[in-house]
Amino acid sequence: MKTPAAFLFISIAVLVSGCSLKSMAVDALADAIAESSDSYASDDDVAFVGLASPFGLKTTEGLLQEVPDHQGLLLSAARGFTQYAYVYIEQPANEIEDFDVQLAYAERARARHMYLRARDYGLRGLEAAHPAFIETIYRDPQKALAKTSRKDVPSLYWTAAAWASAISLAKDDPALVADLPAVEALIKRALVLDESFDRGAIHVFLISYEMSQSGLRKGAADRAREHFQRALQLSEGLQAAPYVAFAEAVTIPEQNRHEYERLLQRALVVEVDANPEWRLANLVMQRRARWLLAHADNAFLE
Repeated sequence: MKTPAAFLFISIAVLVSGCSLKSMAVDALADAIAESSDSYASDDDVAFVGLASPFGLKTTEGLLQEVPDHQGLLLSAARGFTQYAYVYIEQPANEIEDFDVQLAYAERARARHMYLRARDYGLRGLEAAHPAFIETIYRDPQKALAKTSRKDVPSLYWTAAAWASAISLAKDDPALVADLPAVEALIKRALVLDESFDRGAIHVFLISYEMSQSGLRKGAADRAREHFQRALQLSEGLQAAPYVAFAEAVTIPEQNRHEYERLLQRALVVEVDANPEWRLANLVMQRRARWLLAHADNAFLE
């Protein structure tokens, strides 16, 4: 017959084993979800992905309650909330503004909230890799970024993209606008570490970013054009995003309608099946290009 001490030992062993198995299962699921987070990229149905995305994002958040420092999940959350906010909240808000201004403003506020949610996940991912990152990025961005490496580039990019997008929708919020130096430091560090990331994504980002600073810095349009050309080189002309970004950011301020229409038409003839990994992104940007072409009269003075 077993002694009380033996029973206690067995009970503790079972409990510890159970906790260990649960931890292993959660970690395995977290790894699987993080690794499959790009599975939507090759889909050809933008609306279908929009219906599926919230469940995936909430599943990711639920797992992060169990493994709060899982860098793969944190990156997935940063990327996922940024993409969802842009495709399914901000862009539809732009499209309905002609019919319902109030709702458009409300949806942009919702998009800004989502972008900040994404930013916070991105910062947490960088914090998990580099302790004290969050505290330091606000007061000394260069110091915070000094130890980052090429493996951090996805987190740097998506954190910057989310943060910049939130700022673009909150120009009446001085405290948020004051974070621009941190955003610039993030994306410039990513550029130094891996300028070819995602076949030109950083350069596409910088097309718009340079033009957002055009009132403060000379030569912004020239630098934006350089980023545009480099993005085309890296993507081999198979992404619609560089054409759309340059048309919106540069040709409208320059009031060059001919180039605006030429670039957007070029975006529309990008073969979406040429690279399955870019299929969904290309469909999204082609939808944006069609909308911009339909509203060209609102963008040009003539």
